[in-house]
Amino acid sequence: MRRVVIKEGVEWIHGDWSDIRGEMLKLRAIICTDPPYGCSWGGIETNTMGGRNWNHRHRKVRMRGDDAPFDPSPWLVFSKVILWGSNHYSSKLPDDGSWLVWDKREGTSSNRLSDCELAWCSEGSGVRIFRCLWNGLCRGSEAGETSFHPTQKPVALMRWCLERLGLGSGDLVFDPFAGSGTVGVAAMRMGLKYVGCEVDPTHFETGLNRLRKETRGFGLVR
Repeated sequence: MRRVVIKEGVEWIHGDWSDIRGEMLKLRAIICTDPPYGCSWGGIETNTMGGRNWNHRHRKVRMRGDDAPFDPSPWLVFSKVILWGSNHYSSKLPDDGSWLVWDKREGTSSNRLSDCELAWCSEGSGVRIFRCLWNGLCRGSEAGETSFHPTQKPVALMRWCLERLGLGSGDLVFDPFAGSGTVGVAAMRMGLKYVGCEVDPTHFETGLNRLRKETRGFGLVR
């Protein structure tokens, strides 16, 4: 395991989440994560111009852990939880809580991927919608930025998620499937503590560079 302190209160870890879960539970961390959930998804071929589309450049890369069903039970004992992709394992989730919907088409035409993505949230009730276009080079936020990860989501979306949990400056956010660190960027911009854990060495290095860049003030595109 490699642990890197980005700045006070922000840590980036290369390793398996099982090595740190107990520590995070004792620290009463908040869970916000987008886990692999058994789709064996490795990207799709695209014809996006400009060379900035992640799938076009890395279509043969597979997601680690995405070849088996996801078990949410290790995370349901935490006090506040947001789990993306939860429609794929909804039968394993509690009946209460709320559902978060990310509308990533905003009325534009569909493509081969889903029009929306869903997350289960332990807080609140009902269904809440966040709209942000995210379709190749067509983006409602972070326009023109290079994609870092095959299942990357907008920083604005993750900030909206964290805001729904009513967190304060002393709260710690833990992302056990941290990818390129999007939750970390959102947490840093909100002044929250953050620990991200990523097992893939390539994505770990990408996230490390991204979070370091954020501390220098170069990653402030909203």
